[in-house]
Parts: sequence; structure tokens; C-alpha cells
Amino acid sequence: MKPRPMTTDDPDPAGAPPLEAAASRHAAPPDIDPATAASEEDDESRLPDLPEEGADAVAEGPLAVGHAAIENAVRLAPTSPGVYRMLNAANDVLYVGKAKNVRKRLSSYARASAPQPARILRMIAATVAVEIVSTSTETEALLLEANLIKQLRPRFNVQLRDDKSFPYILITGDHWAPQILKHRGAQSRPGRYFGPFASAGAVNRTITALQRAFLIRSCTDGFFESRTRPCLLYQIRRCAGPCTGEVDFPGYTELVREATEFLSGRSHAVKQELAREMEKASGELEFETAAVYRDRLAALSAIQSQQGINPRTVEEADVFAIHQEGGYSCVEVFFFRTGQNWGNRAYFPRAEKSFTPEEVLASFLAQFYDDKPPPKLILLSHAIEESELLADALSVKAGHRVEVSVPKRGEKKELIAHALTNAREALGRKLADTATQGRLLEALAATLQLPHAPKRIEVYDNSHIQGTNAVGAMIVAGPDGFTKNQYRKFNIKSDGLAPGDDYAMMREVLQRRFKRLLAPPEKDLVKAKVEDDSVPQWPDLVIIDGGRGQLNAAREIFETLGLTQVALMAVAKGPDRDAGRETLFMPDREAIKLEPRDPVLYFIQRLRDEAHRFVIGSHRKLRKKDIREAGLQEIPGIGPSRKRALLHHFGTLKEIERASIADLGKVPGVSAESARKIFEFFHAQPG
Repeated sequence: MKPRPMTTDDPDPAGAPPLEAAASRHAAPPDIDPATAASEEDDESRLPDLPEEGADAVAEGPLAVGHAAIENAVRLAPTSPGVYRMLNAANDVLYVGKAKNVRKRLSSYARASAPQPARILRMIAATVAVEIVSTSTETEALLLEANLIKQLRPRFNVQLRDDKSFPYILITGDHWAPQILKHRGAQSRPGRYFGPFASAGAVNRTITALQRAFLIRSCTDGFFESRTRPCLLYQIRRCAGPCTGEVDFPGYTELVREATEFLSGRSHAVKQELAREMEKASGELEFETAAVYRDRLAALSAIQSQQGINPRTVEEADVFAIHQEGGYSCVEVFFFRTGQNWGNRAYFPRAEKSFTPEEVLASFLAQFYDDKPPPKLILLSHAIEESELLADALSVKAGHRVEVSVPKRGEKKELIAHALTNAREALGRKLADTATQGRLLEALAATLQLPHAPKRIEVYDNSHIQGTNAVGAMIVAGPDGFTKNQYRKFNIKSDGLAPGDDYAMMREVLQRRFKRLLAPPEKDLVKAKVEDDSVPQWPDLVIIDGGRGQLNAAREIFETLGLTQVALMAVAKGPDRDAGRETLFMPDREAIKLEPRDPVLYFIQRLRDEAHRFVIGSHRKLRKKDIREAGLQEIPGIGPSRKRALLHHFGTLKEIERASIADLGKVPGVSAESARKIFEFFHAQPG
């Protein structure tokens, strides 16, 4: 038996299922400047498709084949710890499990007379081969199992989905004037890291408040070094202006020290110190200085008010609570660091209804910490089997002792109760949203005469300005709403396109999308990029933003590629682009006009508007990149002299972009007409 990858826990056929849960890894971007990414938010988790229930009877033949395959594996299995994978005839991994004694565990599957849950019987019936990896210890087996489940996402394991790296706050340590910024990924840059935070939004709000409180710069080192006068952040009192000497080195170092103290949990001492300075300045009649300290205290209070619960006795912990309802599970996670609440997030792991809360939580935890540093304390709402083994494995991984416990009283119990309430409410909201979305999809299918409610809808749009920076985009929606990790953008590459030829752009986008979908799938399960298996890869309905011409262009591509099972529709805007007066076009059918207040029309408008929002954002990113690379000489009538005058007046290209026509007209050498051209260049609306 050839060895393969790794995982964390297995289903005990006697009724104690595995530690399992999976999620696709998302590449972590490098350092992110909060000034340019303030609007970023993490994608919302979605309810998974429920796996098939195991009530169906299993044919005796396949079950016998499965038992035979497992018995063959038992003869060669080691009696030491290890990880095993069960494979079907297509070489797909059905299940990944770990065991202290691999032979003993596999033997329990091989006994035909042993009573097994329906889920285990279905798994055995589908098994044709077993692969085994031996490990030195059971702890190593648990870590390997979690890793393999996340990579391979076996059907019969609990799967942790939507598993992203968490953002941190970084105060850099490689510059004399440290910068504060949001950071994801490897913590390789010198400096102090504070986190994790539950979402990008939580980090951005905290950084904004910290800038108001401590006046630490957020600009990049390159921007910092090029300054000749303070930027706008200094003017609005969100930076001390170290770039131009508005604050000296000792003064700025003191501000950084205060910010570090606050984030390290000594917030009370920092606030007392600021209060003393405010009182002192007020007593000396330096009221402007006192007002600065007052504003800084208010900013710190705003941070703590956003954090909600701030425990007195818990310095560093992650709190996990699970709630099950309607066959779904929700795990709510709260992060506490330095005695402060740094946010919470709901997860909806994929698991069969037969899994108990304890089993789902055990699998979830092993996979959750596969690529994250664990804290010193992990608090759980339910007691899990092998909690000591999990604590030992996480302690080895973290390099410090990790405690896993289920609190019975006191403040820790209150934290669990609060997390449980959040888990119950999050799952209730998600179930309600899913039910509403389901009704809309059923109504859409009836309106368009589709054979069934679509599980995947793809909406396409493109954007450009007179043919420049042309980009196409696809958004995806389904029973759980918008599926943002499936969105795609397409930079238009075709040579010889006439400027503004929307039909040709749409043809290119659809050809690239569906040719790739028709291509043979990647065989390497570990190296292939795994799509979210709760969302079908093939659309049931494709919607094009446009009229009959766009529909015909798309139909031509579909016929060329032989796509006959995908419904196609175009949405034309109403007269004067009025919302509510859209016309729907479908092949070989009369145009469809819905009543302005029809919920289906509202739903279609939402889909189209989301595609428009996404493609416009993609276009603007491309255009800003071009502007940064080409500079102001791209503007007609702006030569080197005027460019130099603009940069001397405003300092940066971004400030020129923000300026009004009146402000641009104040620059020496810039006429009213030139000011208008500059303003229109930066604010032109893409088509």
C-alpha cells in the first residue's frame, strides 16, 4: 500500500465518528494598507448542501466488496499509530481517519456482522482500496489527518468550509517611524503583531480608531520618504506627521509605545495616562492641547465600546460554541486577546445529520488550527472525545501549553453561553435567508419556464471607457445567495477589437469561461485548486446584461461549444435606464415584461446590479494601475510643466484625483479648461 498525504480523525464504526472538517485554503495577500483597503470585508459563510442521508439499503454485493478490500488492508496494516484513506473505484478519497492502532481500527470496519450506522455502511460499500500512512505518535496522526481532510475534502468526513487566514494588526519594526497596517499571511516582516481579528472590517475599524488615538502613520515607506509636506491625514488629525518633522523622534516613539501598550492589554493604564495629560494641559490653560488628549481618549473609548464583551479573567482564549438545527451545524468562534474581544465569526461545516455536536466540534477544531496558531486556552460548549490528545497536538504545534476545557461556572461559562446564543441566532438567520432565497429561485424557474429551480446562476457584464481597460466579470448566485469566492474577472485580451465592441467582449468572456469548463479536470487531487463543493461548477442559468443583440452573441457561443443544457437570458434596461421597466429576452421566445413590483424582477435586478458593481470595481482597479504607471501625461493637454506643478501643489497622484475642479484651477499654470479635463479624466464613468 503506497503512502499518501495526511489527516486528523476517523469514524469509529461502533458509533464514534471521526474528527473531520474541510475548507479550501485561500491564498493570503501580503501586507495591506488600511488606507487603500478600508472597505474590504470577509465573505459571509454559506450553508452547505446536506450530504445524502444514509437511509437507503446497501446492496449486498458492493458491501461484500468493501469488506473484502478492507480485510485485505488489515493484513498489511501496522499496529502503530497512523492515518488511513478509503478510496472508491474512481480513486476519489471517501474518508480520512486516524487511529492509535491502525490495524485494530480497520478490523472494526471489516467485520460484516458488526452493527454499523448507515453512513458507515455506505462508506464501506463504496470502498475498493485503503491507503495507509504510519506516524510516530498519535499526536502526529491527528495533525496529519486534519491536514489531509482540508486538502482532499472527503465525502464522509466533516468539512470545514470558508476557512481563511485571519487578519492581524501589525506595527512595523523595520523603520524609524513605525507604520500601522492590516496584515494577513506569514508573519515574516519585523514588528509587533496583534490578533487574530475575526474580520477585515474589525481590523479596519480598530486601525482607524487607533490612528485617531495615537496618530501613527498608515502610509507605505515609499510614500513616507517622498513627502515634502504633511498629507491629508495630518490635517484631519489622524497622523502626527513624522514624515516632515511635525513630531520629533522621541515624541513619535512615545506615541508608538502607547499604541503598543494599548494593544497589549494595558488599555486602562494608557487611558489614565492620557487623562492625566489632559488635566495637566487644562490646568495650564493649554486648551488646544487638552482638546487633542480629549479626542484621543474618545477614540480609545470607541474601540472598547465596539468590542462588546471584555472579560476580566480571560487574557487569551478562543471560544467555540456549536448549535444544530434542521440538519445543519453552526460553530460560533470568539477571539479574546490581551483581555479584549477581537471579534467573532460563524462557520457552517458540512456534515451529515447523523453527526452529533461533539463529533462535529472535534473535527472542526482539528482542521481549524491546521494553519493557525492556537491560543493558550480553548473553551468549548461541548465536551469532545480525545480533548487531551488535541491539547497535546496543539501544544506541540504552538510551542507552548494549550488547554482545552468545557467551563462549568463563572465568567468562562458566561462566555460560552454568549457564544451559544450567537450560534443559535446565526443559524436561524441563515436558515431564514436560505428559505427566502429558495422561494425566489422557485419563482424564477416558474417565470422563465425552467425545468427546476437553478442551483447556480452566473451573471456576466463588461466595463470599459472607449474600449480602454476593458474587463469582463462573472458573479455567481445560488440557494445561499451570492457566492463571492466563485466570482471571476476577465481582462479582455483579443487584439483588433473595435473600441467599445461590447458584443466581441462578451464573446471572449463566454468562450474563455466555458472552454475552461469543458476542458478535462485536473487529476492531481492535492495540487488541483479545489472548488467549493457546495456549489455546482456548471450553471443552470446564464444571465447577460444587455438586450437581444447581446443574447444572440451569447447564443452563438453556446451553439459553437454545444451547450444545450444551460438556460440563457439577457436583461435589457428600461427606457432612460429606469429600474422596474426591464425587458427579459430568452432564445426563441417572446420578450418578457414583469410587473414593476414583482419579487422575481427585484431578484433579477439584484443579480444584475451585483454583476455591475463587481465589474466596475475590477475596471477601476485596472484603470488606477494604468494611471499609476503612465502618470498624468495620459491626460490630453497636460505636459511635464503642468504635471510638475500639480504634484508640487497636491503632493501625490491620489490627492490630485480627489481634488475638485475649483481646487485644480488654483494650481499655477492650470486653466479652468485644463482643470475640467483633469477632473473628467479621473471621474469618467465606465461603459
